[in-house]
Amino acid sequence: MTKIFDISPTISESIAVWPGDTPMRREILCDIKSGSNIDLSTLHSTVHIGAHADAPRHYHPEGVTIEQVTLAPYIGPCFVHSIIGRSLIEPEDCQKPIASGMKRILFRTDSFPDQDHFNENFTAFSPEALDVLGRAGVILVGIDTPSVDPFSSKSLPAHQMLRKYGIANLEGLILSQVQDGEYELIALPLKLHGFDASPVRAVLRELTS
Repeated sequence: MTKIFDISPTISESIAVWPGDTPMRREILCDIKSGSNIDLSTLHSTVHIGAHADAPRHYHPEGVTIEQVTLAPYIGPCFVHSIIGRSLIEPEDCQKPIASGMKRILFRTDSFPDQDHFNENFTAFSPEALDVLGRAGVILVGIDTPSVDPFSSKSLPAHQMLRKYGIANLEGLILSQVQDGEYELIALPLKLHGFDASPVRAVLRELTS
């Protein structure tokens, strides 16, 4: 059996969301323990929760919404690369994963260690790093933080560089238990009409020879 690594955080009412965004809440409509014949519940939440994929509409008025994105970037070989102790991922940090030849690259930073507590000083990308990745033909980048841009950014230059090159992104991944190297990524967004993002169940599978 091929080993599978679940790189998605558990979605619960305790998980931290971006300050000002809608926290997750479960509304119980029917409960077997209370005498109903089924359990039935409703989910209230931001779509930018846990491991999630942004749609281009999230950061550009002419971008497509999440049900319109092509799915190919979210499935296929990828490279996990650790950059620890940096505030920004820079072009020189991208050379090793680019040299791997992989077109999907996940960056482990360990800079957002507690999913239940939001810290603002997480690692993000410089736009120059994403320019290098885009010119190398990368089709997806992922990171273990809430955003590819720094917390304080308003112009979102890293997101805009994603749009320039048509790069898909994944945010909010859990990579602390994954070794650097090559894997198969599976992280499909939901087909949510008109939405600017979608949660994903992101997993890595060991590549077999």
